[in-house]
Amino acid sequence: MKRFSVPASFTDAKKPRISVIIPVRNEERTLPHLLNDLRQQTYPFDCFEVIVADDASTDNTLTVIQELVSQLPYSLYPLALRNEPTFSPKKRAIRQSISLATGTLIVTTDGDCRVGPRWLETIAAFYHQTGARLISGPISFDPVDSVFGRLQTVESSSLIGAGASTMKMGFPTMCNGANLTYEKAVFEEVGGFDGIDHVASGDDELLMHKIANRYPNGVRFLKSPDAIVQTPPQASLKAFFHQRKRWASKWRAYQSIGPSVLAVFIFASNLALPLAVIGFWGFTWSAPQLILVLALKAVPEWLFLGSILAFLKKKHLIGWIPATQLVYPLYVVFFGLVAQQKGFQWKGRSLR
Repeated sequence: MKRFSVPASFTDAKKPRISVIIPVRNEERTLPHLLNDLRQQTYPFDCFEVIVADDASTDNTLTVIQELVSQLPYSLYPLALRNEPTFSPKKRAIRQSISLATGTLIVTTDGDCRVGPRWLETIAAFYHQTGARLISGPISFDPVDSVFGRLQTVESSSLIGAGASTMKMGFPTMCNGANLTYEKAVFEEVGGFDGIDHVASGDDELLMHKIANRYPNGVRFLKSPDAIVQTPPQASLKAFFHQRKRWASKWRAYQSIGPSVLAVFIFASNLALPLAVIGFWGFTWSAPQLILVLALKAVPEWLFLGSILAFLKKKHLIGWIPATQLVYPLYVVFFGLVAQQKGFQWKGRSLR
């Protein structure tokens, strides 16, 4: 997949209005950094607005947003949400923000993310050049100064690569709401989150599947270093467990056959490795058979993940691929089974 760069012919007359939507809850420490990143954008300030939907934070997040309104060169709109019961708080926050948005494009990210100065300009230029209805952008983890953070970064790169590859092949499967763009008109055309709002997760992938069903060639991956969004890795095993369980919970809501087939393939291919090891220990598999299975899985993964990490500017983590490969089969099988059980923690709430 060729890398995208903003063409010199991308003039102000061609720049669409963008509404950046940031759903937050208890982000008083991290959100100011993101809002300052948006202050550094090369995209004209009169061409974008920022809507921060505060989901009943119990800290000073809403106060922080309100204090920054008069200090920033772009239009910043705080949206205070009531603490009402809902299956999907994030979808509610995005939906209510979109009802206020004036942009042609909706760009979503999270309150603990960081973006580069050409983030919005690159998205807008890619949209102008391709006419994509939905644009999936790359994410990476930062900082990665712990073993756990490095393993998460390598694992995340596999998800980014798989999502980008399936978009290129014409059957989109994965994307991430921390760096997602779509037309406001298309969101409304497909009914927004109607039909998927009973699932706590899926404000990104399930919406993408709806748009892809309506516009089969309208979903694209933006491969540009300027479009990378940095997000922190999970700090603890408990937080990681609940995040991945929340992500895996949306598998049950897949309606398109492509994502379902990919999910089953990933589960089966990773299950094959521990089964091969068990077979070897049980003397039903020979050493050459075990080595063949390991090689068929490990070598292509090494080449694939290495190229993704290089693109994400994380080449120094390529040496961590073997460690991730040892853990990943157990991780995929574990969460594939755990996802069948409902219930997880998210932003201090218990959701199902």
